[in-house]
Amino acid sequence: MAYHNPVLLEECIEGLKINPNGIYVDVTFGGGGHSNEILKNLENGKLYAFDRDSDVVKNLPKDKNFKLIQSNYKNIKRFLRMEGVRKVDGILADLGVSSHQFDVKERGFSFRFDSVLDMRMDFSSSLTARQVINEYSEEDLTDIFFRYGELRQSRILSRIIVQQREINKIETTTELVNMLNHLVPEKKRNQFLSQVFQSIRIEVNNEIESLKQMLEDGVGLLNIGGRFVVISYHSLEDRLVKNLFKRGSLSGEIEKDFYGNILKDLIEVNSKVIVASEKERLENSRSRSAKLRIAEKIEN
Repeated sequence: MAYHNPVLLEECIEGLKINPNGIYVDVTFGGGGHSNEILKNLENGKLYAFDRDSDVVKNLPKDKNFKLIQSNYKNIKRFLRMEGVRKVDGILADLGVSSHQFDVKERGFSFRFDSVLDMRMDFSSSLTARQVINEYSEEDLTDIFFRYGELRQSRILSRIIVQQREINKIETTTELVNMLNHLVPEKKRNQFLSQVFQSIRIEVNNEIESLKQMLEDGVGLLNIGGRFVVISYHSLEDRLVKNLFKRGSLSGEIEKDFYGNILKDLIEVNSKVIVASEKERLENSRSRSAKLRIAEKIEN
């Protein structure tokens, strides 16, 4: 199974500051690129990887220090406890959709292919993109496009979809794209459609709530000195990570002690976001929108 190169690989490994005998978690296994590199740096340590996509089992490393947990990363705390793990030395998260998921047309993640409207990261989930498009109310669709796609045209988008589905059910990515193409000039079309598909995908997979849960539980799992390494691909994800790493809360609200010191469990390792080099951006299109943030657990 072909997967593209892992994004910001060297920067992530350096950011984790790996202890050869430590315990690490890759909460987004995907193609295994980051996991394989972590394993190269372990001696008697352990790497637990999470992924809810059943496709990844075809791509697992054969390594005694590795274990895959096939679950949503929002369950990181519960499943690690089942393994007898209460503290870890580092957590890596490469958020969003894997290159493999985008490139398999049957998954319905990309508007480049004519496919059924699916977009599930986990095939055992019941909610699909087809249901969102054909069954959600106009108000709910508007909310999704505005919140998750940050689309100014969210109301007209929803109205067009609702009007069209009253004539015929919307079954495929191409049908959806064709009814929306006229809303923006051609030079802005790819960005617009990316935001539309992103909105639907986030709703189908409950991505934002899952991310919040993973980030909060992840902080509690880290040992003092442990590293949290997160790659995000759009502003909704990055804003949550930035708020937590800089201000100590997902909301961005700052809590201070009696002396005016900010109360938080993490300190930023890189105060300025890390982005891919020009060379990597040319070689790996997925890296173009990637933002890497690294933080370290501190005594509070």
